[in-house]
Amino acid sequence: MKKFVLSVIALCSFLLLSGSLHAQDYKTAVGLKFGGYENGPSIKYFMDEGTALEGVIGLRSHGVVFSGLYELHQSAFNTTGLKFYYGFGAHLGSVGSGVYKRFGGDDKVYQDSHILLGADGVLGLEYKLDQTPIAVSLDLNPRVELATGPFFDIAPGLGIKYTF
Repeated sequence: MKKFVLSVIALCSFLLLSGSLHAQDYKTAVGLKFGGYENGPSIKYFMDEGTALEGVIGLRSHGVVFSGLYELHQSAFNTTGLKFYYGFGAHLGSVGSGVYKRFGGDDKVYQDSHILLGADGVLGLEYKLDQTPIAVSLDLNPRVELATGPFFDIAPGLGIKYTF
């Protein structure tokens, strides 16, 4: 796991240093995000050529989490429609009692309801299919949970969006 995370960091550092910000092929997108913790609807809105806001309503067993992200986008690998993005944000939600899987870690057991509050990051690639309104993304979402932690965790995410 450490080698994988270090490889992703090295790749992203290379892309940050070699790429330039570039406009997306759309202004707004709505879709579904499937993550390591939650799955649910998402919306992404571009404020300018390379800056976007993304919101996700993540539904999970016994709970819901609202996440907001500030993202910077740029071209990736000189491939039309492929963008590299990174950013940060926060989450707020609640979970009921139960056992929760933690990606790459020990299970967390909650005996009663808890508030979730913490800081999030995002690092990923998005591909807008040529001549269609569909975009697909794959990312890593590091998260620091403060309310029930503190603890650090990281989870993969897959997004499928309709763009307009």
